[in-house]
Amino acid sequence: MTEARESSREIESLDTGDVEAAYARWAPIYDLAFTAVFRPGRRALAAAASKADGPILDVGVGTGLELPMFEPHNQVYGVDLCEPMLRRASERVRRQGLSHVVALCKMDATRMGFADSTFACVCAPFVLTVAPEPEAMLDELGRVVRPGGEIILVNHVSRKDDPFAIFEHWLDRHVAPKLGWRPQFPWAIIGDWIDRRPEMRLVERRRLAPFGLFTFVRIKRLPVGQIAETPETQAELEYA
Repeated sequence: MTEARESSREIESLDTGDVEAAYARWAPIYDLAFTAVFRPGRRALAAAASKADGPILDVGVGTGLELPMFEPHNQVYGVDLCEPMLRRASERVRRQGLSHVVALCKMDATRMGFADSTFACVCAPFVLTVAPEPEAMLDELGRVVRPGGEIILVNHVSRKDDPFAIFEHWLDRHVAPKLGWRPQFPWAIIGDWIDRRPEMRLVERRRLAPFGLFTFVRIKRLPVGQIAETPETQAELEYA
């Protein structure tokens, strides 16, 4: 899709150094600023991921706000690029006795140190808008999830009919590196990626509170025997 290609060119203005520096600044106030607005998305993500039969990877774990939301029987691994955020996540795990959290590691989500097909579920809450190369991140999520497993995303997805679209565009052009994330993020980036990957099947896409600002997405990696040409309409699955 042309929309995805144009968005990819703009995303080049946000680099890994921008993101790491921005979130080091956000770390001391992140929970105060974002707990409430992101809570519905984190709860939806953790509830879906907790059904996985095997280890779960939380990509962009940040300060660990969703870690207490997973079920006690889960085995959760968390990765993040920002060391100050990870320190706060580690403190949360210690303070709340979250024994289901197996490990927290500093990693770039486009080049993770896990073997192929390691996880039954890979979660990425509010992280694609942070990625300078979101398609590369999706490739890496697809690499580490097992056949039969799921990728679960929660992300802001821009809409042309959104009254905030003009404001998003202005933020994207002028302050995205300082924010550490990109306000404009078209669905085409995710949809085109699914179209290119016959082993990936979109199984759920719905808007979340508050005000439908965020989109919940479940993508299944099909077992080898179930892979078939994905219908053209699959990546355009209507919102529930």
